[in-house]
Amino acid sequence: MSLAITRGRHNARFGTYGFAQQDDSLFRVVATDGSGLIASEKDSPSGGLFTLFAEDQFRATDWLTFNAGVRYTHFSAGVVEDKTDPRIGTALRIPKLGWVLRAFYGRYYQAPPLTTVSGPLLQFATEQGFAFLPLHGETDEQREFGLTIPVRGWTLDFSNFQTHSGNFFDHDVLGNSNIFFPLSIERARIHGWESTLRSPRIKKRLDVYLTYSNQMAEGAGVVTGGLLSDPGQLCDGGGFCYLDHDQRNTLSTGFHAALPYRISASGNLSYGSGFLNGDGPSHLPDHTEVSFSLSKSIGERLSVGFTAQNIADGRYLLDNSNTFGGTHWNYPRQVSGEIRYRFHF
Repeated sequence: MSLAITRGRHNARFGTYGFAQQDDSLFRVVATDGSGLIASEKDSPSGGLFTLFAEDQFRATDWLTFNAGVRYTHFSAGVVEDKTDPRIGTALRIPKLGWVLRAFYGRYYQAPPLTTVSGPLLQFATEQGFAFLPLHGETDEQREFGLTIPVRGWTLDFSNFQTHSGNFFDHDVLGNSNIFFPLSIERARIHGWESTLRSPRIKKRLDVYLTYSNQMAEGAGVVTGGLLSDPGQLCDGGGFCYLDHDQRNTLSTGFHAALPYRISASGNLSYGSGFLNGDGPSHLPDHTEVSFSLSKSIGERLSVGFTAQNIADGRYLLDNSNTFGGTHWNYPRQVSGEIRYRFHF
């Protein structure tokens, strides 16, 4: 439920959000190594979340805008947590040039999952040399600075961002299996910058874009909750080390075109410099994917479409980290078709 009030130079919103949830789950593990180990657990966890928020956008002048707000969150399940998160931002438009400078600071809270490990499953994990600590919610502190430059209809945008997390959510594998459980890391930080170039509507038919990002994802400390296989420091020698999905450079470029005969086409090329190789610090080889889609409207109600993803069928590792287990590859070439009919407008 929310209430919006616009008065003078203020545009304010107040509201509340919440939910209650109960899950019914049955989990069963049967060892296939001849040991005869069996673990079975039936669980019905329940919990709820309740938030209150207030925010206001204040236009001090035609070229200066302030945004401020606060959000209170109460979470109750296996753990009970209360968080109050402030957020503030500003945007400054430079007259005549039309450039826009912006800055933002905010805190966020992400509630943990309801399901935890207990009973026979916890005993099974303990026998395998694991422990399980209660999961607490993730807390994030985000800072961002940006600049938007319009040039003859084109838009060039730069942003620098930093996110610092406590109880950062990740996952770990149970023994030599494909069963993953959530865990939380004491500290994590994601630093980077991003630039985007967008075109105006060219000849009333074509849009193009280019986005480049450079960032680092690192973690430090110990595992604070979830499946615990090693009570020691996350990184050798302490300090920060790369997380399993760290990838330094990414680039994406593409287009969308409105063609004659009510045909539309879009394409995208994405590039990545390579994810973390094992526990690092080296990274896997770089990779590139190309995707394309085509659609046509037939009358006012019927349309058909065709999409091809990863056209070259390139295969590459997304993750082979030993820290949190699992080996993940990208999806192979995928080709799909669509028929859509609208029964009424």
